[in-house]
Amino acid sequence: MMDQPSMLELVNAVRAFIEQRAMPELKGHTAFHARVAANALGIVSRELSQAPQSGAEEKARLKKLLGHDGTLEELNRELCRLLRDGTIGLDTPGLKEHLDRTTRDKVAIDQPNYSGLKQAPK
Repeated sequence: MMDQPSMLELVNAVRAFIEQRAMPELKGHTAFHARVAANALGIVSRELSQAPQSGAEEKARLKKLLGHDGTLEELNRELCRLLRDGTIGLDTPGLKEHLDRTTRDKVAIDQPNYSGLKQAPK
């Protein structure tokens, strides 16, 4: 059984190749597409390395907020339903903090250099 390299290592190697070897040789529209590909691989890399922890923390917050267990998808669907029908709102203890932390975690994966992420109060 082959255990190495990991998915994360493979993604990072391809991204490094694109950024360090391919992009300097490219021009115009092809260079743009290479940057898009490198950015997409960066998102995949961060998703692989950060999402398991942030997803577990999100699920724990949702379990506490909603008072029961379920899959992350089920808990999020229920949260959306309760927000939509007005059962809970920003005055619900823990909701604002949950939404803030979840948003920060998702932005940190998708756009870690987003200036608003760094400037927003914690």
